[in-house]
Amino acid sequence: MKIVVLEPLGISEEDIRKIASPIIKDGNELVVYKDRIEDTDILKERVMGADVLIIANMPLKGEVIKSAENLKMISVAFTGVDHVDINACLEKNIVVCNAAGYSTSSVAELTYGLMLSVFRNIVPLDKITREGKTKCGYGQTEILGKTLGIIGTGAIGIKVAEIAQVFGCKVIAYSRSKKSEIGDMGIKYVSLDKLLKESDIVSVHVPLTDETKYLINKEKIGLMKRSAVIINTARGSIIDNKALAKALKEGRIAGAGIDVFDNEPPLEREYDLLNVPSVVVTPHIGFATKEAMVRRAHIVIENIAKWKEGNPQNLISK
Repeated sequence: MKIVVLEPLGISEEDIRKIASPIIKDGNELVVYKDRIEDTDILKERVMGADVLIIANMPLKGEVIKSAENLKMISVAFTGVDHVDINACLEKNIVVCNAAGYSTSSVAELTYGLMLSVFRNIVPLDKITREGKTKCGYGQTEILGKTLGIIGTGAIGIKVAEIAQVFGCKVIAYSRSKKSEIGDMGIKYVSLDKLLKESDIVSVHVPLTDETKYLINKEKIGLMKRSAVIINTARGSIIDNKALAKALKEGRIAGAGIDVFDNEPPLEREYDLLNVPSVVVTPHIGFATKEAMVRRAHIVIENIAKWKEGNPQNLISK
């Protein structure tokens, strides 16, 4: 069996081979590409003869998937799989598994890093301190006592809720599917509109689907308090970022912390959110801690081993 790692996974090839050693010892071939190439023709060459592909967040088009005649399984080193043409996989009966849970802690931690950065004006205050100036003109706000509204209560949303209670927040939640863990923490589910109206902080943790694209649009942003802050460490297109930028520019909400955008960074200088006040932006780093990179490598290799045994885990399609 030929297994192809189609893009870098954030750890060395030596470490990947060490993690995959049980599979390699069984006589399977492991090919590791050290560069990320999105050219369709080159990708078609690289997937030729592959039985299994491992990717992270590189777009994988149906054209490439269909060209891989031997392909039977894709192990995605990522939680979301909206960058993979799932319809092409279904058409070819290709099993797709994700790396569920690898970045739960890392994304939750960044969520609070962004909150604190916005509330405490850390980014601009770093700059003015280096310029020999003082805090004059920059407010400071606590998380303690705020109402945090969590949109999406999967593993990351639940982790964010747990941390919120340690910070002394009141937590409310909205999700299409309700989790018993949320009730066990004494947290109430409310409608999306109620959450947006009542929250001092809104934190987004839903996957990107046809139903969640622009879930937070101009109308929904208009429901939020003028003093509210929104944090997005999920997927960029869940929020209408043009509408968000306009609301921030007009002072209709107080701030935002954004790690994800309509497309992957680098962003063009004209991108709306880069040219408005009270926004802290990071280039999609929520998942990217060194610990998470190791965890996901273990998960994608384990996905392959489980699939080979006939007991696949983390299934997205089959």
